[in-house]
Amino acid sequence: MDFRWDLIAEYAPLFLQGTLITVGLSLASIIIGSVLGLFIGLGKMMRNKLWALPFNWYINVFRGTPLMVQILLIHFAVVPAFLGTTNAIVAAILALSLNSAAYVAEIFRAGIQSIDKGQMEAARSLGMTHGQAMRFVILPQAIKRMIPPLGNEFIVLIKDSSLAALIAAPELMYWGRAMQGQYMRPWEPYLTAAVIYLVLTLTLNFLLNRIERRLATE
Repeated sequence: MDFRWDLIAEYAPLFLQGTLITVGLSLASIIIGSVLGLFIGLGKMMRNKLWALPFNWYINVFRGTPLMVQILLIHFAVVPAFLGTTNAIVAAILALSLNSAAYVAEIFRAGIQSIDKGQMEAARSLGMTHGQAMRFVILPQAIKRMIPPLGNEFIVLIKDSSLAALIAAPELMYWGRAMQGQYMRPWEPYLTAAVIYLVLTLTLNFLLNRIERRLATE
């Protein structure tokens, strides 16, 4: 196999641009998804089953349908309904955020429920409201336990962002497909994209391990 390094050099600026957009999409989506996931997770934990029902169904729908279908629906139906036209970046961030929120909600729920119930009772006996106890006592402890699964979700989100190429969002995989379409060579574009994704995920995994070890010593 004659590997064409010159093709990679030609597309290097575009791969760099795509990598930055991939990181941006993933970062925006995990931030939005984490905020939504916290509220959805708390909603699912409500004692009133009727009030908790919409949150349960949100999680079921977004975890039970393919992300690719969600991206296509949001790009071709939801975004045009609000903006009047399609926008690949907006659609990708919205789809990834909504999908991630369903998984993050379960992470938050499991983390909160892993804290001993006596912690809440002790906080309430000190005169705290339920919200104050959750904010100052329960969540700080739960977040330490949620770092590993949240990190895994971020890693998955970086890889899932490659599906945004389906709607022509100019992220990393988009330029890999563009290079393959131009030169009809599969090895150079897809191996390059794979290596960049690997570097991103390994770097993130290293940072998360450092954060986890630091929190464990506190």
